[in-house]
Amino acid sequence: MKRAMWRGLAPAFLLVALADCENRSEKAVAQFAISSEAFADGQAIPAQYTCDGADQSPSLTWSDPPQGTRSFALVVDDPDAPHGTFHHWGTYDIPATLRSLDAGAGNSPGGAIAEAVNDSGNAAYKGPCPPQGHGPHHYHFKLYALDIDRLSVPPNPKITDVENEAQKHLVGRAELIGIYERR
Repeated sequence: MKRAMWRGLAPAFLLVALADCENRSEKAVAQFAISSEAFADGQAIPAQYTCDGADQSPSLTWSDPPQGTRSFALVVDDPDAPHGTFHHWGTYDIPATLRSLDAGAGNSPGGAIAEAVNDSGNAAYKGPCPPQGHGPHHYHFKLYALDIDRLSVPPNPKITDVENEAQKHLVGRAELIGIYERR
């Protein structure tokens, strides 16, 4: 008798579980565009923006973000690094009215933008610097449009803290990929 009762309820439980999954599905994330005067998407990053040059952050410009954007966060990382993804730069609480960052914006600690601690241990831009002979590395400049004015991150956050918190408030995403290789 008990078995028969549970068999009859199984389809009902399945329907409730499926409905719950649909309710928790990820919200749609709009795409917008980010670019740089220094390099085109999928192209080489000039040496001046790397450890072989001035190690200066490149200028970045982006299109109008999705409706509901209240701030931005930017993360630059290298998933081709020998020991796993290396986080080069993270900046956050960028005002929604901004549509660009000037070259060198990531090289003035204590400047006008909030910066997270990179994997070199500094709250600043650290340009591409792959091991010599390791082949081309792909540097992802990921700009997140957020539905919040300020991220809730600890003091001196790591870039992963910023990116994890940004994911919770995402309304849009733009990405630019640059390539750099040291022979």
